[in-house]
Amino acid sequence: MRFLIAGAGAIGAYIGARMAQAGFDVTLFARGPHLRAMQERGVQVKSVDGDFVARPTIAGSLEEAGPMDVVFLGVKAHGLPQLAPQLSPALGPDTTVVSTQNGIPWWYFEGFGGDWEGMRLERVDPGGVISSAIEARRVVGSIVYFSTEISSPGVIHHIEGNRISLGEPDGSRSDRCRRIAEALIASGLRCPITARIRHEIWVKILGNASLNPVSALTRATLAQMVRDPGVSSVIRNIMQEVEAVSRRLGMELPVSIDQRMAGAEKVGEHKTSMLQDLEAGRPMELEALVGAVVELGERVGLPMTCTRTVYNCTKLLAQCAAQPQPK
Repeated sequence: MRFLIAGAGAIGAYIGARMAQAGFDVTLFARGPHLRAMQERGVQVKSVDGDFVARPTIAGSLEEAGPMDVVFLGVKAHGLPQLAPQLSPALGPDTTVVSTQNGIPWWYFEGFGGDWEGMRLERVDPGGVISSAIEARRVVGSIVYFSTEISSPGVIHHIEGNRISLGEPDGSRSDRCRRIAEALIASGLRCPITARIRHEIWVKILGNASLNPVSALTRATLAQMVRDPGVSSVIRNIMQEVEAVSRRLGMELPVSIDQRMAGAEKVGEHKTSMLQDLEAGRPMELEALVGAVVELGERVGLPMTCTRTVYNCTKLLAQCAAQPQPK
């Protein structure tokens, strides 16, 4: 099988490096200084599990990569509208596309059934640009449970975790999921296949839609937020609103809010990805993680009062952060 990591950032480059180290035919598509550094020195991984250097094929264009068997979408959700229309050179008749994005994915309501079948969220898939470029039949969902960052161009710092769940949107246990999982497991990752990928997505959203924006507003770690009585109350209110949306869609979550809060506290003095992006001057995943939940709440008739308040404050924070500072 030929694998492509389309958008070899922190997550994608780590997956690609692990697969290349295990001997798989994998190509990483990247841009800018990160591309040049990987072409010159390979992908350097710094990890508590052991440092290593991998030398997958590095491509600066999708045309030179050519058709693939499996494409991992390694960009963050707000990068997909730009990436998706460029993917056609990598998509053969039977190419599988693995989405790794946080939040509500663009394919979520394809094959969902009932009143919500085919619904498109504008904050996730503006103008339908992603769904027009990637056919729903190609999609395998995934949820990433490890933390990585680019410490310098071509250098990936693996902080913790090694699990990535896979699941067909229709809940089936397909041969293609099994083959992809086997490759990831052989590369040193844990890769369970779930028949309830949509439920698992909501469990992660429960934390992402609450902890991430509040951390950006407060600059606090997970443990600091959960242990602060006032802030933890805000986070619980958001979680309750998120849980209410999931129930409207028929999703009964397998974990409680208390369990989710306890899990966050257990991680400790860790900064969320949104806070890391804010501090690094990068765009935050606000729309996919929070804005989409607010939009979906509107669609199902829920006010989302607390979530909307935090979303609006964080959106203004992002706008202010993007403005050039006066000298």
